Amino acid sequence: MALRVPASGSVKLTVDGAHVQLTNLDKLFWPELGVTKGALIQYYADVAPLLLPHIRNRAMVMKRYPHGAAGEFFFMKRAPSPRPDWIAICRISHDSGNVIDFPMINDVPSLLWVINLGCIDLNQWYATCDDVDRPDYLHFDLDPGGAAWEQVLESARIVHDALDTLKMRAYAKTTGSKGIHVYVPIVRGPEQKDVWTFAKALAQELASRHPRLMTSEYRVAKRPKGRVLVDYNQNAWGRTLASVYSVRPHPRACVSTPVTWKEIDRGVRIEDFRLDNVRTRFKKTGDLFKPLLLKTGRVDLGKFI
Repeated sequence: MALRVPASGSVKLTVDGAHVQLTNLDKLFWPELGVTKGALIQYYADVAPLLLPHIRNRAMVMKRYPHGAAGEFFFMKRAPSPRPDWIAICRISHDSGNVIDFPMINDVPSLLWVINLGCIDLNQWYATCDDVDRPDYLHFDLDPGGAAWEQVLESARIVHDALDTLKMRAYAKTTGSKGIHVYVPIVRGPEQKDVWTFAKALAQELASRHPRLMTSEYRVAKRPKGRVLVDYNQNAWGRTLASVYSVRPHPRACVSTPVTWKEIDRGVRIEDFRLDNVRTRFKKTGDLFKPLLLKTGRVDLGKFI
């Protein structure tokens, strides 16, 4: 039976044997759209079967929007206390000497609990908790900056072609914000720094070949204007990107949505995929990012580094 979230008030739901407290469900998170916190929680409850396999057993960095999508936000790494005893924890030691207990979203109760804290998008670690230094994918964040959307699409095709030349299967999703994310599933083995080094080398090579379209310059002050940033730096240890199927604090409540390369060729747009329409699409497409979960078809990055 599908989980139904009440439209208003506060409620304690029993979900898979866990008691989940949901509060202020009628609070408007997108006032101009009439979208409430409850509607956001309902979306995540609906897409949980697609979403959870991609974020399970990974530390979660919480990005909390207590005043809705247009309000101020803050990042929170450490799982708040007190918290339900069914929230799984990933303990990660940092070079600073800090040891941080991150929450993990392993099931529907944990998912609802995190969204109820005011999180709109989900930002998970690139590696699973059993070995946080060895990611199982690499990615490129294509950020338009001041470039046109058509330039982002062209850059995505160039990145895809380069990866295809290397016999690396790549999968794209809209960011739900401004750009496109390109992911490559890899065999777990290389450490995060090695993955970052490979991504940097490829980004720099592509930027040097297409200097009027792309840049790999991470420093804003030195970045040429009107170029798409091929952001390799998000592969660095401890960085995160909004997960697949995340709602974003976009004015139209857009969703980070997997797309096919044919759709990119046809000129897909960020605003095509929104909280109010993506569930219909997902019923038709299933999980286009499923290859990132499979043991087969992964790239042995060790051959390239």
